[in-house]
Amino acid sequence: MTRLLALPAGRRAKWIVLVGWLVILIASGSFAGKLFSAAENDRIEYLPNSAESTAVLQAQEAFPQGQVIPAMIVYQREGGVTAADKQRAAADAQQLTKEFAPHAAAQRPQVSKDGKAVLYTVPLAATGDEQEGEVILDAVDGMRERLGEGSGGLDVKVAGPAGLGADEFLIFRDMEFTLLLIPVLVVAVLLLLIYRSPVLFLVPLFSVFAANQLGSAIVYGLIKGPGLAVNSMATSVLSILIYGAGTDYALLLIARYREELARHEDRHEAMRVALRRSGGAIVASAGTVGLGLLCLAVADLNSTRSLAPIGVLAVGSAVFAMMTLLPALLVIFGRWIFWPRVPHAGAAPHVSRLWTRAGALVGSRPRAVWTVTALALAACVLGLLSFNVPQQTRFTEKPDAVKGQELISAHFAAGAGNPVDVIANAGQADAVRQAALAAGATTAQESGRAGGKVQMQVTVAAEPETGAERDAVKRLRDRLHAVPGADAKVGGPAAIEVDMIKTIQRDSLLTIPLVLVVILVVLCLLLRAFTMSVLLIATVVLSFGAAMGISTAVFEHVFHWTGQDAQLPQIAFVFLVALGVDYNIFLMSRVREEARLHGTRQGTINGLVSTGGVITSAGIVLAATFSVLVTLPVVGFAEQGFVIALGVLIDTFIVRSLLVPALTHDLGDRLWWPSSLARGRAERPREHGRELAPEQRG
Repeated sequence: MTRLLALPAGRRAKWIVLVGWLVILIASGSFAGKLFSAAENDRIEYLPNSAESTAVLQAQEAFPQGQVIPAMIVYQREGGVTAADKQRAAADAQQLTKEFAPHAAAQRPQVSKDGKAVLYTVPLAATGDEQEGEVILDAVDGMRERLGEGSGGLDVKVAGPAGLGADEFLIFRDMEFTLLLIPVLVVAVLLLLIYRSPVLFLVPLFSVFAANQLGSAIVYGLIKGPGLAVNSMATSVLSILIYGAGTDYALLLIARYREELARHEDRHEAMRVALRRSGGAIVASAGTVGLGLLCLAVADLNSTRSLAPIGVLAVGSAVFAMMTLLPALLVIFGRWIFWPRVPHAGAAPHVSRLWTRAGALVGSRPRAVWTVTALALAACVLGLLSFNVPQQTRFTEKPDAVKGQELISAHFAAGAGNPVDVIANAGQADAVRQAALAAGATTAQESGRAGGKVQMQVTVAAEPETGAERDAVKRLRDRLHAVPGADAKVGGPAAIEVDMIKTIQRDSLLTIPLVLVVILVVLCLLLRAFTMSVLLIATVVLSFGAAMGISTAVFEHVFHWTGQDAQLPQIAFVFLVALGVDYNIFLMSRVREEARLHGTRQGTINGLVSTGGVITSAGIVLAATFSVLVTLPVVGFAEQGFVIALGVLIDTFIVRSLLVPALTHDLGDRLWWPSSLARGRAERPREHGRELAPEQRG
């Protein structure tokens, strides 16, 4: 393992590595660029086959019109619609249905009871393939172009599932620029600030770009695989994790390389030592993150399960590039790449005053430090008392379809803009209709028959995308399932949401404990200390709770988002625990190295002072890359980015800088149980089977 890590530092091997990476970049270029456009954002693709809403979609294929995505066209005039408005709506209904839904009969427009609005539906046919989003977007854009914006006080909107789906597809498509360019700019700016060198930042930036290209190409090759539902969230996580984690690994390696350049005349030897001393911790940390994310493979929700291989490939691509391409480039360019602060052999090591003071604070009052920080984090956890799942605010800004739904809700039955689909045996159609009305539905209209089955569109008495609507769907299912011989199934957008939340809750109960167990085992193997491993897990969980508590309050009182994304706790927990432990591994690996020479308490201070700057820089980079998600107009993505970025910052500046060092210093050797360090017996450091002389124990 040691020889493999030192391979890129070889005098000839560095050129072989560089040529190999150039070949990889050329071969992967055409595939990497296609990944984002291949993402599938249709929510039904996320659900398992066992979901009832999935069964409804499959059953709809037997009907002549197939799966239908209704576009709801609403006209509103504050002073009341005129006869001319009604005539226009009737003519538009005929024309739009003929042009965009030729399989269906034109619907007669309904006038609201208050006389201020007119509504009708154009049932668009779902294609059921990867081009469906484009097809629906083209149809909705065509309808909006025909209808115009309205004039003379008449508002006209295209809403309903089709309008919302088109707006969502457009948002996801436009996100590609943000997710591809902004992480690069963020990393470039931060590296410039960290290194204060006009040339050095280009080396790690190019290395993470290469890693991203490799990872994107591999994921694109797997995207057609069975059960791999890759959505825009997954593609964003791929790029952000590669840029964030990859830059972190680069910072750690370059920091150690700079140290060794001050000790060795030969830069090749300096890189060999740097790779030996930091490479193991980097690979171990990447493996921990990868194993943590791999736990998502047991999830039932397809989109969550796909994050497992994507996360592993992201971390794997990052660590592969940072352990091969980055060292090769650094050795090829030589010392001058650090200009204007070029490290020379024999130069005194730089000691940070800030981290020296932090070490002095931890060393002088450890119990006070960890008590205050732990209580402060625990107080932040109380923000979870107002946590509300699932979210109701889907977009940070209102797209046209949401504005249209507001018009529908203001003038028609609450659920008119989001009908529920029901499939049942045709012989029990009347009984099913009566049961639906008894369950609280306002209307239940038959929309077709085929193969002994009947399809109905049911309007529930609840606002779309609210908890009341999901409760109404559950009541409807209970009633219809009880109709003898009907074999009734309830689907549609609201039912899909109900099934997704149910699946997410079941997945969370499985994946969250599994992540804790897997990472605890990995820590025990890496640190050979059960007590220390439990302590690190506990502090990271506390950090996660604090981040969630603060974020919940910010979402509600600052951003005014109603509710939170149902997947937020599960995804944020997995990423924050895995990434939080990642930084603790970097710290504790150095602490353990120092403790072997100086004992636990002094080793803790030495480890904090020597790693404080670089690990904090790494945390800022990772938080900044995840914060890119906050700029996206989708609330679910923005919430994930905010929580993970905040959690990384809390872990970087509070948990890893104060809480963990203070606890380690206060509790001392006993934290290393059952290793020999727990008995106060420092191990004599060895390398390649021989003892190191005191002057060699850096």
